[in-house]
Amino acid sequence: MVFTPVNRETWAREEYFEHYFSAQPCTYSMCVKLDITPIIERKQKLYPAMLYYITSIVNRHEAFRYAINAQGQLGLYSQMLPCYTVFHKDTHTFSNIWTAFCQDYDAFCAAYEADLAAYGDKPGFMAKPGLPENHFNVSMIPWTTFEGFNLNLEKGYTYLLPIFTLGRYVEADGKYLMPLALQVHHAVCDGYHACQFIHDLQALIAR
Repeated sequence: MVFTPVNRETWAREEYFEHYFSAQPCTYSMCVKLDITPIIERKQKLYPAMLYYITSIVNRHEAFRYAINAQGQLGLYSQMLPCYTVFHKDTHTFSNIWTAFCQDYDAFCAAYEADLAAYGDKPGFMAKPGLPENHFNVSMIPWTTFEGFNLNLEKGYTYLLPIFTLGRYVEADGKYLMPLALQVHHAVCDGYHACQFIHDLQALIAR
């Protein structure tokens, strides 16, 4: 992973960043229904499959890899990895686990299963230690589907990375549809970028 600081004197997006980060701080969320029929038909395990597909597209698009690091620098990560929630049925709480990303689907799923076996039953907010800085957050709400979802972050106006929330899928007209809520910062991600992300994610799932 490489973190490359942004040269704001020459950055083509500087005017937009300054407006939506400083003058009029603005985050927004978008909720879409993904057609996950190919995942169901291929009998892929849903959660690791979605983590793989989402991370693959995050790593294709710069708009989803901007962050402000611990030193307060605005920059771009060369690669991201998912930090995701696992549910504890006995306590009705959850823990976070992260898995290193690789382009090979089977290798990523094997790493996911290894992390789940090692840390999935551990209590506490962060079950797997050593969370790398180049992570983004994914959560799953499998108990219901939804039409909209919004996170209200006290310090959200300084948080640039995307946050993804998945819901329960439903069957409609022979297709399986899953809600995906995407929360982003307008300083680095416009509606065009969000729609481009969703389009590419759907295309990758359909392969």
